[in-house]
Amino acid sequence: MSPRIPKLLVAALLVFSAAAPTLAKSKKAPVKAGQGAPREDGEAAGRQPSLLEPDTQLIDVHTAGILDVGGFSSQTRFFSQGGVLEWLNFGIVHRLNIGASMNVEKLIGTVSPVQLTRPELQVKFRFYDGDRIIPAFAVGYDGQGYLYNRPDKRYNQRQPGMYLSGTQEIGLPGLQAHAGMNISDFDSNAIFAFMALSLNIQDKVTLMTEWGNINDFFDSRVNMGLKVYVTPNAYVSFAARGIGQCGEYSNGVARKAERIFQFKYTGSF
Repeated sequence: MSPRIPKLLVAALLVFSAAAPTLAKSKKAPVKAGQGAPREDGEAAGRQPSLLEPDTQLIDVHTAGILDVGGFSSQTRFFSQGGVLEWLNFGIVHRLNIGASMNVEKLIGTVSPVQLTRPELQVKFRFYDGDRIIPAFAVGYDGQGYLYNRPDKRYNQRQPGMYLSGTQEIGLPGLQAHAGMNISDFDSNAIFAFMALSLNIQDKVTLMTEWGNINDFFDSRVNMGLKVYVTPNAYVSFAARGIGQCGEYSNGVARKAERIFQFKYTGSF
């Protein structure tokens, strides 16, 4: 691992924690399970609370958001070469979400044969709800990678694995910062960092930008996209992943940007 990465990560987390407003003018407002702690300056205090379901994940980056107890979500991603990736997640008990995902290649279009990969597990536990100064934090595990490499029996873009994620509203109402670290491979114990920004515009659209897989600069990924809310419980999103990447993976697949389309619905039992 590059010796500059730990310094970069520590600096990012310090800035991230310090970015929240430090002046309180009223009592702490209640926070939904999926949100970071809100700003409470005069502008934000007059805001109506958001009716949207929590952002548990942006494009690839995990937030500190979770589903409430009894909640569930179904998320479908359509990606390159007719691939479909499906997630199901559940709010099992207070602060704990458990889910699974399934990657299916060549499901859409004329390319054959359709190929399945093994289901993967997701677990997230939110251990701190955050306040006006300190972000909300969650720890979790995500075994889902991207672009499966069948000869090597692994994903070209490896799974997050174990991760720690923090989320905090900063600067403007609806502007949230997300940052953390993850270990995808316990054989090498390499530590990766990720950071992201999301801006919710009047509960209609959320703009997203993220930088993930930060260890070796040339293997890191920049993603950008937006979510359009159909209802408070459902959205469609469009994103570009791996912006600026080039070259090839070990199985000869081009290492380049890809466009994805997603749909997510969140409900409750």
